[in-house]
Amino acid sequence: MALIKFPTKTLNTDGVNPYVNSFFDNFFNDSFVGDRLVTRVPAVNIAETDKTFNIELAAPGLQKSDFKINVDKNLITISVEKKEENNVEEKLYSKREFSYTSFTRSFSLPDTVDYSNITASYEDGVLVLTVGKKEESIVAKRLIEVK
Repeated sequence: MALIKFPTKTLNTDGVNPYVNSFFDNFFNDSFVGDRLVTRVPAVNIAETDKTFNIELAAPGLQKSDFKINVDKNLITISVEKKEENNVEEKLYSKREFSYTSFTRSFSLPDTVDYSNITASYEDGVLVLTVGKKEESIVAKRLIEVK
């Protein structure tokens, strides 16, 4: 594969109107427009320990009662549907990005999961799910002596 270096934006390749390219570059690269074109779902961290799987979901500005967590066979689904209230305010915003109305994240669970040992907590804007493993799937650690 060959890497090709393109000219940087410092070179003006538009001789007719030098401001046209910079206007469209700024417009489409603006986070206000770019964020509207991308579906918003919270970021997730998944970690595995010897006895559990830990799922951390970043969802600030919500309450514990906003979350709905369902387990169906080997699929766990975390969803939020928050109805946005229309409050008339006297503020004039030049940019407004606060709106987490709804999202759904689903994760496949392995066969080693103990479905009776799933807990959830929400603190400081992070939802933490702890999914326990079955006893027979927990590998016993021991030291093997070389003879």
